[in-house]
Amino acid sequence: QAADVVGLTPSAVSQQVHALEDELRVTIFDRTKRPPRITPDGLQVIEMAEDILRRAEDAKAILRGDQIAGTLMLGSVRSSALNLLPRAMVQMRGRYPDLKPSLRVSLSSTLIADVAGGRLDAAIVAEHLGIPNTLRWSPFLREPLWLIVPRGMEASDPIELLNTRPYIRFRSAVPLANLIDTELSRLGVVTNDVAEIDTIGSIVTGVRQGLGISVVPHVALQDPEDLNIMRLAFGVPQVTRQIGIVERTAAPRAEIIALLHAVLADLCGDYGVVRPKRS
Repeated sequence: QAADVVGLTPSAVSQQVHALEDELRVTIFDRTKRPPRITPDGLQVIEMAEDILRRAEDAKAILRGDQIAGTLMLGSVRSSALNLLPRAMVQMRGRYPDLKPSLRVSLSSTLIADVAGGRLDAAIVAEHLGIPNTLRWSPFLREPLWLIVPRGMEASDPIELLNTRPYIRFRSAVPLANLIDTELSRLGVVTNDVAEIDTIGSIVTGVRQGLGISVVPHVALQDPEDLNIMRLAFGVPQVTRQIGIVERTAAPRAEIIALLHAVLADLCGDYGVVRPKRS
């Protein structure tokens, strides 16, 4: 297939691969297996080659005087705020048709490392303690957390509800889960866990169907059906969480990332955070 793409014979392609391996002093393919399989070094070569091609495309766009063009490599955590990013990408693509956004979903620690290493231009992550000095994190969303209760359940005092009603716990290795558990502990609440679920959307569905009560961020309550869910302020004072964009402090796509931040903040409505200008 590679030979067909580049218009060469298979033997010519094989010779070029061998020449590349000799020049780089790595083994790209494991030829002891049939068919040959790409090696970890080979995967790294592919990643570096893709980065070189992307940078070349971006350079052409900049030299043409078109700053809002080229490929924008984005990452995002698996968050209830993830539904905002596709909408923002669609808006950006509509305004700047020469811009080609690409999205990868992963863990926040992986995304932060990929931004620092230049494999991503920017990533959507929650407020994070492990962001190095070479990166900049700018929140676009500061939203409240709500105790959500099935419609029809008597609801007055949040603390009493948390101590007495079946509770659906958000069990995940993400900052939001730790934020919720920390506040529950501070309030002295002992929950009666009826389920442990690792996605906020499934938790909202469980509450909607009467399985129990839970705590979720505001952005998770955007479905019209969620109007049937009662919500009470969680925490004293009410707890908030932040989601933002992490980028390199000397980001080559800084102008585009700033535009993306503005679009995301606008989509967040009353809870959007305006990005401060660089000093």
